Amino acid sequence: MAASGAWLARATATAVLGFVLAVASAEAASGDVEMVFLKAAVAKGAVCLDGSPPVYHFSPGSGSGANNWVVHMEGGGWCRNPDECAVRKGNFRGSSKFMKPLSFSGILGGNQKSNPDFYNWNRVKIRYCDGSSFTGDVEAVDTAKDLRYRGFRVWRAVIDDLLTVRGMSKAQNALLSGCSAGGLAAILHCDRFHDLFPAKTKVKCFSDAGYFFDGKDISGNFYARSIYKSVVNLHGSAKNLPASCTSKPKQSPELCMFPQYVVPTMRTPLFILNAAYDSWQVKNVLAPSPADPKKTWAQCKLDIKSCSASQLTTLQNFRTDFLAALPKTQSVGMFIDSCNAHCQSGSQDTWLADGSPTVNKTVSLMLHQL
Repeated sequence: MAASGAWLARATATAVLGFVLAVASAEAASGDVEMVFLKAAVAKGAVCLDGSPPVYHFSPGSGSGANNWVVHMEGGGWCRNPDECAVRKGNFRGSSKFMKPLSFSGILGGNQKSNPDFYNWNRVKIRYCDGSSFTGDVEAVDTAKDLRYRGFRVWRAVIDDLLTVRGMSKAQNALLSGCSAGGLAAILHCDRFHDLFPAKTKVKCFSDAGYFFDGKDISGNFYARSIYKSVVNLHGSAKNLPASCTSKPKQSPELCMFPQYVVPTMRTPLFILNAAYDSWQVKNVLAPSPADPKKTWAQCKLDIKSCSASQLTTLQNFRTDFLAALPKTQSVGMFIDSCNAHCQSGSQDTWLADGSPTVNKTVSLMLHQL
């Protein structure tokens, strides 16, 4: 674990008593949360890959949380080429036509016992249907596959609706969060989100399993760079990545999809929750299929109990490299565990299977006093 900043004072006290790290099922909720289709946004080109309208789920705040907001972005990886994006048109990752009502849990949960700091805040979940971590903005339609690359417009349309229609512009506290690709988006859009509020509003960001790092794969190459380069080129993402990163001399835009090159220049406080043996990164950063033509890692990366002694050593070195890539600024707090997991702040439709490890009340306490 690594932590910094006064805002973790209460979490530090909790740590002394022992962290709540447990295998947990989704928190029981009172029912499905309101599902909002932004049909008016279609005219502005703010649409999912298939042209359907953006969607968010909204649970209004009450009592002491009536003027506080937590906005959480759904995860779900990226699509790097038209064929991959076309597949998404047939499910909720690329079309709101396939999105269904859902209940909230984890950091969005309405249970005071397991989510003591945010249970009565205005809680929002932005659905993910663009495949670019909400960074894409290409005006032209891909007529061959009938695709729209407009993730950034989707994000702005939802945020603008929350600000102007739901009253988020009057927030006292606002937290932008996300899991996986949504956790990356929480970092990429953090300062931009902050700038939308009056100076008196306290704004911070939270990234769960979104700290994808620029590490070498088992063949000695940087395979993850090729993933982001394809995403940036296809979705026209460069103009929506943090200028504090892209403006650096000779900086390739795709490198600004890696948090380690973005976070040091951020102006807004950030909290990171990540596994040092992140299961997605082990499979796609450390041992991607192109780097393993003989499939010697096929079993290991799916179940670390199947790893050989040398593979375990490689995994431990991967952890060391990951830790070295973490930020060292005082405005960043973090909780880094050694689980082989991906997204731990609550139930996630995309990544968490039954029995996955979750960090529940601990994270809520760590994010106390925004």
